Amino acid sequence: MKFKQCVIVTGLVLASFAPAYAQRAEVSGIIGWTLADGVEGDARLAGDGNLYDRVDPKDSVNWGFIVGFNATDNLEVGFQFGQQLTTAEISGTNTVELGDLTINSYHPYVAFNAAPPDAKVRPYLMIGLGATNYGSVSFTGVGGQARETGSETQFSTTWGAGVKGYGSGHVGYRAGASWTPTYIKSDSVGWWCDPYWGCYVVGDPQYSNQFSLTGGVLFKF
Repeated sequence: MKFKQCVIVTGLVLASFAPAYAQRAEVSGIIGWTLADGVEGDARLAGDGNLYDRVDPKDSVNWGFIVGFNATDNLEVGFQFGQQLTTAEISGTNTVELGDLTINSYHPYVAFNAAPPDAKVRPYLMIGLGATNYGSVSFTGVGGQARETGSETQFSTTWGAGVKGYGSGHVGYRAGASWTPTYIKSDSVGWWCDPYWGCYVVGDPQYSNQFSLTGGVLFKF
């Protein structure tokens, strides 16, 4: 089973642990804007004569959905899916857009909802553990040759905060901000030695980050 599928299954299992006495389930559809950055690497000389040492997703629209269950009056467990439709960009001595890139994130999460359950507005804090998938990118290489990068899935976390508002019926709203750092790679920066553990290579981890502002409609059951 692929790691992405494992995350989805984990999310569903986590949601199933919501007690039978949970007072409310919530389903939200969200949309917003993501500020994204990528990672640096060794400079490579391309066929156009420029050196490229960085790849980034461009800032763009994101959308997703959230399914949550109230385990207690203030504790919520659930699953969040997000998708950013963007463009991959390489840069160095020149900047070039490679092609369309889809970034999908899958995070089971735990959230703390402040205020009583019957409050009209409830601030929240949340943390999720899961994975982010960077889809393949099709582009035209030097000489007009069609090429494609591979898809890659990496471990990621997500951290968020915001507010949820409730009307008199089953429809409300939510607005929030989130940060999703995704581990990409580690660059060796040298050796570290001590008398007990011996010597080992020290790595400098690099993360691709997504900073998102979202809002949407919330349905409670």
